[in-house]
Amino acid sequence: MRHLADFEGAWAFARRVTEAGGRVTRVTGRAVWTRDGAGLICEEAGEMHLPGHAPMQVTRRTLWGPGLAVTFEDGRPFHTVPPEGGAVSHWCDPDRYDGYYDFNRWPEFRVTWHVRGPRKDYRMVTDYRREAT
Repeated sequence: MRHLADFEGAWAFARRVTEAGGRVTRVTGRAVWTRDGAGLICEEAGEMHLPGHAPMQVTRRTLWGPGLAVTFEDGRPFHTVPPEGGAVSHWCDPDRYDGYYDFNRWPEFRVTWHVRGPRKDYRMVTDYRREAT
């Protein structure tokens, strides 16, 4: 079972986004979970490789609270991570996000999202690997 403190620190990540039409976008970078009161701030920074475009720098920030409750930076709820791993979901009108946390190879883990709706249709797989301290 995972606990909030298990995520604290620096992780390398590799993300692959496969659109329904077959186009694949890749992002590689670093995610750092740092203590903030009773929770953690997760800041991701990486380089996105989109076919036919120059590499772009990308960032994302989420807040992780007690009970592994994840919110967006502005405080809107996102989802709650199952401590043992498993399914999660998020409704972002009009699109549905169905995810899965796999902790079977800890201290590496995988997060998979299937996103479907009138505006989006893709599968995103992110592998995290703890950086050596």
